[in-house]
Amino acid sequence: MAKRAFAISAHPDDIEFMMAGALLLLKQAGYEIHYMTVANGSCGTTQYDTETIVTMRRQESLNAATFAGAVYHDSLVNDLEIFFEKSTLQRLSAVVRDVAPEILLTHSPDEYMEDHSNTCRLALTAAFARGMRNFSTDPPRPTVDQPVTVYHALPYGLRDPLRRRVRPGMYVDISSVIEAKREMLAKHASQKQWLDESQGLDSYLITMEDMSREVGRMSGRYDYAEGWIRHSPLGFCGEDANPLLDALPDKAFVSEEVEKELG
Repeated sequence: MAKRAFAISAHPDDIEFMMAGALLLLKQAGYEIHYMTVANGSCGTTQYDTETIVTMRRQESLNAATFAGAVYHDSLVNDLEIFFEKSTLQRLSAVVRDVAPEILLTHSPDEYMEDHSNTCRLALTAAFARGMRNFSTDPPRPTVDQPVTVYHALPYGLRDPLRRRVRPGMYVDISSVIEAKREMLAKHASQKQWLDESQGLDSYLITMEDMSREVGRMSGRYDYAEGWIRHSPLGFCGEDANPLLDALPDKAFVSEEVEKELG
């Protein structure tokens, strides 16, 4: 049975911006990959009503997941309704138990918007509760004992909410899949006008490439890279577990400087 990697983000296109490179490389390394956005993209428009944009963005996400060869999981709530509360946690926990991933990719806990940060909290707790028999999921799912290593993507914009630069603990070389990552993001065609108008991104595809190039520059080794921060292993996996590095030994390295700071 193939090992499994699960990317859980807040909104359609978040995976493509910050996580898709590692996900694509894990697919090449033999992992079964899974794709989920907790919110459905309902607010990502200045043109369409809720039903129309949700339908559009679900199809765009499905198209991106299909392109990557990922198993797609449906969203749970509307945009700006990702709260750390019981019902959403129970529903997400059911999915996490179904997938039982060895690797979980999700947002930074310190992001520029609450949907991202709350998705991180939900994903972490769902993974932590995977083996707790007295925590009920919706729908009910049996517990799993699969260790899982959690990795946080860099925050969008590569800075925390107080504008401080965030340095990753590990770099992944995505130069070989940058075109595929771009094509995945291009599946989210509804977002070009929205992002231009709401955030002044000029071109969302160029913005993604610029951030990937900047992380590559930070690495000192790669043309394009994604940065990752490994979560504490307590309650999740063995102390030395680093399956992302193990899966991509020729395309990743740990920052010794950051690891030394972490002790």
